[in-house]
Amino acid sequence: MLRTSFSIALVSIFALLTPKFSYASEGVEKHDETAQVDTPEEINEYIQHHLKDSYDFTLFSYGSEPRKHFGFPLPVIFIDEGLHMFMSSKFHHGESVAESKGKHYAIYHGKIYRTNEAGDINLDEAGHATNVKPLDISISKNVVGMLLAGLLLILGFRSLANSYKKGPLPTGVGRVLEPLVIYVRDEIAKPNIGEKRYKDFSGFLLTVFFYIWLLNLMGMTPLGFNVTGNIAITVCLALFTFFIVQFSGNKSYWVHIFWMPGVPIIMKIILMPVEVLGMLTKPFSLLIRLFANMTAGHFVVMSLIALTITLKAQFGVVASTGMSFVLAFFISMIELLVAFLQAYIFTMLSALFIGMAVADDHH
Repeated sequence: MLRTSFSIALVSIFALLTPKFSYASEGVEKHDETAQVDTPEEINEYIQHHLKDSYDFTLFSYGSEPRKHFGFPLPVIFIDEGLHMFMSSKFHHGESVAESKGKHYAIYHGKIYRTNEAGDINLDEAGHATNVKPLDISISKNVVGMLLAGLLLILGFRSLANSYKKGPLPTGVGRVLEPLVIYVRDEIAKPNIGEKRYKDFSGFLLTVFFYIWLLNLMGMTPLGFNVTGNIAITVCLALFTFFIVQFSGNKSYWVHIFWMPGVPIIMKIILMPVEVLGMLTKPFSLLIRLFANMTAGHFVVMSLIALTITLKAQFGVVASTGMSFVLAFFISMIELLVAFLQAYIFTMLSALFIGMAVADDHH
């Protein structure tokens, strides 16, 4: 909601003041004139650019070369024959070549490559860059989002724990967190894992629920975090569930995978690879569901915001902005629900998979 209102306001101002909306993007051919974002292809490319991780926070860009950018840089840290550290402002949002310890580096399609002084990128026949790519450990926008979410969780739950020292009822932010903690415990952990073992995994389930939910909500702020829309992040979250399931699985769990009881031997042999495949597809379903839903939500909201530009010629600035705002605001309200729903689904399925692995054999 906040992101939608903020973005609509910015786009509306530029639609009124300038005939074109400008941007800078890595790997896009540079022109002498202002880059124009007024066709479906250009808008789609602009949206894809802002859904990706980046080395800085850029709220908007405007003007012709050299473009002016509104935002702030982040630390760039990588290893290439030594440790290199500098602020991303050296790259000027991917438009300039940065020099560090006598070497030159440029950003191409969101990645840092070593180049010559002119910033030339060498491509192979398949169009892939062949330049040396350093080991990148930079503090990117997604990293900032994850660190911020982790810090907020630590502060929030520390406050909740401290409030119990003062009395049986929580105070402050604890009043908001306690009902959600009880909900995860009573409606997710206990029913799926069981009374005997749910406490062993409640810490993980609470962490993953609040972490995903908070990251999803942060993705709706004007800063444009898209952490859960980064498949590398969802892969890591799903791998945590996968390894917990495998290392917690009891004898019955492994017997049902490799030697299904109660069926003929020929069926045991047939079912074995099927069960192994199912064991691997469970974390895949977790990661792809979270990634796809959050990415699609951000893409739809930004596409609706772009109606301010694409419909300006047909309906005028005021009408196109009004339609864009109403539609984007409505979808943003749905995204608030989706932010909670995706955290719930990921946590619930994780609890279900864990419960299947630790369940007692009743046969």
